[in-house]
Amino acid sequence: MSTEPLRFDTKIAVLLRADLEPWQRLNVTAFLVSGLGATIPEVVGEPYEDADGVAYLPMFRQPVLVFEGTKETLKAAHDRALSCALPRALFTADLFSTGNDHDNRAAVRVVPTAELDVVGLSVYGPRNAVDKVLKGARMHP
Repeated sequence: MSTEPLRFDTKIAVLLRADLEPWQRLNVTAFLVSGLGATIPEVVGEPYEDADGVAYLPMFRQPVLVFEGTKETLKAAHDRALSCALPRALFTADLFSTGNDHDNRAAVRVVPTAELDVVGLSVYGPRNAVDKVLKGARMHP
């Protein structure tokens, strides 16, 4: 087995608005990455098993990098993700006031793309394309 670090040619990234409360950051991150795992099977690795044979669910096969930025950074990143046609998930401020999946989708559906108040965005794709989407963002502290 190689001890060299594995460098993926793809990147999973989450971009959060810097003014979110800590609980919001965690909640938004969890929601955003669930969309990637559910629709892009190649991002998910093999199931885990401990020494006693207890099975655990598979997880992403590569790290999820978390970034933060201003409202303007999120808007620009959303625009770039759309123009690059990268797989993406978004979380808008309106979703903090809904309580279920049906209402979440309805809250997004009624807002034109240019008017979405994006507080979180996840993207997946080639490293260079994801890096372009994240321009102006910084690693989450």
